[in-house]
Amino acid sequence: MRDLTVEAVGAPVVASAAMAADEPVDHLILGNCMGPGGNVARVVGLAAGLPESVSAVTVDQQCSSGLAAVAMAADLVSARGGWVIAGGVESASTAPVRHWRASDGTAGQAYERAPFTPSGWPDPDMGVAADRLARERGIDRARQDAYAARSHARAAQSQSEGLFVDEIVALPGLEQDERPRAGLSVERLARFPSAFSADGTVTAGNSCGVNDGAAAVAMVDGDEHARRGGPGLRLLGWATCGVDPQLPGLGVVPATHAALRKAGLDWANMDVIEFNEAFACQMLAAADELPIDERRICAQGGALALGHPWGASGAVLMVRLFSQLVRQERGHYGIAAIAGGGGQGAAVVVERCQ
Repeated sequence: MRDLTVEAVGAPVVASAAMAADEPVDHLILGNCMGPGGNVARVVGLAAGLPESVSAVTVDQQCSSGLAAVAMAADLVSARGGWVIAGGVESASTAPVRHWRASDGTAGQAYERAPFTPSGWPDPDMGVAADRLARERGIDRARQDAYAARSHARAAQSQSEGLFVDEIVALPGLEQDERPRAGLSVERLARFPSAFSADGTVTAGNSCGVNDGAAAVAMVDGDEHARRGGPGLRLLGWATCGVDPQLPGLGVVPATHAALRKAGLDWANMDVIEFNEAFACQMLAAADELPIDERRICAQGGALALGHPWGASGAVLMVRLFSQLVRQERGHYGIAAIAGGGGQGAAVVVERCQ
């Protein structure tokens, strides 16, 4: 996918979601973090063959953009009805190289990302913030590596059982995720050096990969679904929030509390829990604080094994909920949550419906 532009990555997925809706689409909302700008959702929508009349909005809540797009779409269909396609897309491979402009007007120093916070606020890179979180919460290297090994093993097993097939839109020459490693043991992970600081415990092995990808879901109001019939997911509660920019990985904690409260449910009700596994230490810190059993998170593998296409990852979680709750009938209730740079979080609670 390294040569595919953001619209080439996103258009097949959006077109597939529109085909699944089988109804005129009113709006398209897509998350994106590092694209070329210019309203990526509009470009993707037109490339996907959506009518010119379909409005498009691009959402940037950093890594939580895709799930924030779903939450915005839920508000939209609740207020106005109709059909909305929501999701996210990211082409890290073709993201433009950016520079600060120098005082003489020429291209100045290059930068890898825009600031997460204004001047005077803490603005750590995500890996540095993950190391800090691991230190503050006492999450050691061995525990992180054990979690990462389990994620890869689960994803590789799920892939071998064909559990991802129905949710993937194949591209030429690429029909499945390439990242999961069946034999990535704790012993092998222990050989990885620290990735972000000399004394850190976060490594390339217990962190997610940087990936290209897209995901989308078709959303409709309750009256239209009742008329149409068929299986699906009903959104019961959704929330976005902000947290300490120094510990952005904890954004999932208040977001899930708020979404569960709105849904009138608690963790005991949740059959499927899908968190974006940006870092193993982040998942473990969230599990400790919520508190939930860490083994309940991403039962079929998560972003540590499958990768993290930034603006798309929140929508990937929604697709994973649909696969497990609707297609595989692995329970009735589920929750998806993701954290983002600058101290952001988003969460959605769903139930399977017929």
